[in-house]
Amino acid sequence: MIRIAALWLFIAGLSLYAWRDWYRALCGLVLLIAAIQHPDMPKSLFGIQGVNPWNVLFLAVVAGWLVGRRREGLRWDMPGPVVVLLLCYLAVVVVSFARMIGDTEKILIEHTTAGLVSEHLINAIKWTIPGIMMFDGARSRQRLVLGLSAILGLYALIAIQVIKWMPIGAGLTGDDLNQLGLKLVNRMGWHRVNLSEMLAGASWAAFTVHVLPRRWPQKLGLLLLAALLLLAQALTGGRTGYGTWLAVGLVLCTLRWRRYLLVIPLAVALVPLLVPGAAARLAQGFSQETFDRRSEAIGVAEGDVDAYTVTAGRNIAWPLVIEKIKEAPWTGWGKLAMWRTGLTYFLYYHYGGANGGELFFHPHNAYLELLLDNGILGFVPVMVFYVVVLVCSFRLLLDGRSRIFVAIGGVTTALIVSLFVASIGSQTFYPREGAVGLWCAMGLMLRVWIERKRAVALALKATPPPPPQEGIGSSPTRRRPRLPPSLEPFLWRRGR
Repeated sequence: MIRIAALWLFIAGLSLYAWRDWYRALCGLVLLIAAIQHPDMPKSLFGIQGVNPWNVLFLAVVAGWLVGRRREGLRWDMPGPVVVLLLCYLAVVVVSFARMIGDTEKILIEHTTAGLVSEHLINAIKWTIPGIMMFDGARSRQRLVLGLSAILGLYALIAIQVIKWMPIGAGLTGDDLNQLGLKLVNRMGWHRVNLSEMLAGASWAAFTVHVLPRRWPQKLGLLLLAALLLLAQALTGGRTGYGTWLAVGLVLCTLRWRRYLLVIPLAVALVPLLVPGAAARLAQGFSQETFDRRSEAIGVAEGDVDAYTVTAGRNIAWPLVIEKIKEAPWTGWGKLAMWRTGLTYFLYYHYGGANGGELFFHPHNAYLELLLDNGILGFVPVMVFYVVVLVCSFRLLLDGRSRIFVAIGGVTTALIVSLFVASIGSQTFYPREGAVGLWCAMGLMLRVWIERKRAVALALKATPPPPPQEGIGSSPTRRRPRLPPSLEPFLWRRGR
């Protein structure tokens, strides 16, 4: 009771502060995501669905933003193509929901209409708004650093909770790590698969930010934070996340920090020493001792690799999902297609039933889920949006004219690549609470993209052109002024 009272007192204080400085209140809102799924977090107030601490603070911050941006004289300047892609993305979410809610005959009885609207329409759009506000408000270096701190702080708070509930000694065996990891959803509210993906990208995001501060104590602190996030990620037991961490590291180090490629095998060697169960967890399904009892349903012979355990049942689910996609390849079936087309029940009753059947609420592949729900017509705009943002992040990461470019480009690249890789085995492209950090990073990246364009214009204006060159028998030619090696002095300067 005391903790709940303290929480509401914190929400009230930050809500009032949002009228004075909505951006700092927004950063507090992002940090609160770390506890939004906690079992002790109130889900409603006076029995009213949706009236919870996070939503109350969210509404206060949005109101403060709408009033504050007018007071600050902010002008909306997101690039037009990105706005169009974002609107198409949200249109896919809305249309998918509309098709689901209109299919009344196939909606499960336990799903109420109010619950469906809240979870699959309002929330799906709501989780993108903090990123939009980050873009609109981060118009100074101080605010950019504050936004980055909030994103890293969110993942740090999640990592601390994982380490609290998954002590290092708990990972003595792969089975221990697996069983304790499954209990994280009851202790933290987050599923270990989602935690593993989030922390895999966050670990490398913290690493990339180490280029931003000039002082070594701050750089060392960020590197230690990256190590802390990696340790927490190893403790989750999410095998897809392990591969995701490796893939993200290879991408970042190949693009920007080739000298750190040697760090990856070093980390791969050290993590099993701290978390012995991590290596054993990866090996599950490759020996008879780690076979799953449901393997008999798919005809695994003695001595073979247990494909069911290795893929966590995806080897039987994916073929069925692909066949269902072929029945409506262009438009899909609308949201919650796994439920509404009967695939969830078919997999449950045909592969174990009441004696241990697998409940596939989604295909365990974000790409297949998007195709199953929305077809090719919905798949393309969503993928194009992420690819465009990723390309912009790549270009910032490779632009060494400012440490700010490298840092924010690296953070966004790490989080998007993490989503892309982990989506092969889980995740979703629908906006949700676990992706708030990603959306905020994308907002900050787009802000820096705009400011870089302005900095280039100011640098060209401030740099005198070289003297004209005269050649024999030719008229004098004037060359374009060369940009300075650093654009940081020109960032966030407003010329008249």
